[in-house]
Amino acid sequence: MIEMTDVYKTYSNGVLAINGINVKIDQGEFVYVVGPSGAGKSTFIKMMYREEKPTDGKILINGVNLAKLREKKVPQLRRSIGVVFQDFKLLPKLTVYENIAFALEVIGEQPRVIKKKVLDVLDLVQLKHKARSFPNELSGGEQQRVSIARSIINNPGVVIADEPTGNLDPDTSWEIMNIFEEINNRGTTVVMATHNREIVNTMKKRVIAIEGGKIVRDEARGEYGIYD
Repeated sequence: MIEMTDVYKTYSNGVLAINGINVKIDQGEFVYVVGPSGAGKSTFIKMMYREEKPTDGKILINGVNLAKLREKKVPQLRRSIGVVFQDFKLLPKLTVYENIAFALEVIGEQPRVIKKKVLDVLDLVQLKHKARSFPNELSGGEQQRVSIARSIINNPGVVIADEPTGNLDPDTSWEIMNIFEEINNRGTTVVMATHNREIVNTMKKRVIAIEGGKIVRDEARGEYGIYD
């Protein structure tokens, strides 16, 4: 599903963010990416959906080498990858239904298909009753659930989440994690960068720890570790 081979990333200011990473993530895995601030976690995550390009090395997603992918092919790639952000990134002038449907409309999906798919994912995230609401009428947890629904509307093989519970209270964070676990149980690979020690230690998934741009720990049923 995801494979990185000898991956390096140096930014234009000379900062070496990723320093020779080799890793493989199989279909259906649930992986936490942890480490101290500035360790390279966000760069690691962003390279998976081509927000950032590696300076050197190979990144394969479903057999496609992202390092050599042409810019015009990036939108097509992202339709096969769900991405969830800490700050939701919802379109404020669109309703919940419209925010989720948008991803299908831009690829020309039939209206009846769009309606069925949107209602199905709203059912999964338990927000059917908010379909006509606008983002500013929702709580933070509800906005994140809309963001998750939008990320899986195209049935992606992998969902990549960058600190998805970072702006949420503990109870709401667990509600969000339960949704991610349900998505994973349906066969979708989940890769999540997080600072949430309690969630990582409780859920006992695979943990990849990054420090100084390198993978320093990779455990099948790992824990968060000690970071400031």
